[in-house]
Amino acid sequence: MSSGGGHWVQMTRLLEAFEETELVLATVNASDLEEYPDHRSYVLVDANRWDRLRLLRCLLRVLVMLLRERPDVIFTTGALPGGLAIWLGRHLGARTIWLDSIANADCLSMTGQHLGRTADLWLTQWPHLEKPGGPRYAGSVL
Repeated sequence: MSSGGGHWVQMTRLLEAFEETELVLATVNASDLEEYPDHRSYVLVDANRWDRLRLLRCLLRVLVMLLRERPDVIFTTGALPGGLAIWLGRHLGARTIWLDSIANADCLSMTGQHLGRTADLWLTQWPHLEKPGGPRYAGSVL
């Protein structure tokens, strides 16, 4: 799951690691999915904390997706839609991985700061952002 843009590039570089799994993709940009026609996929509403209506629509769309798919694991680099998936997924029994975006070189993303601790595994792509209690640095995707 990703929120598109640079997040999507990071996620696609990791797809090889999931070749032996049943993979469902989610993004906020429909065009991201064009090169993956063989995967079930979802286009989510892009939202931020300032637009409450879009936030609610995103929350509902993520919830419907998770109830329909019942994932064992949720892995995301995304912003708010990915954070919602982590938060809701934990309540639905999924294991969760939050990989903070490589774009956040100076500090963790706001969503990562708020929801990273709720993930089963919280990672950063910058060694200087690793901290006791999370996130953990285990290498960079790009």
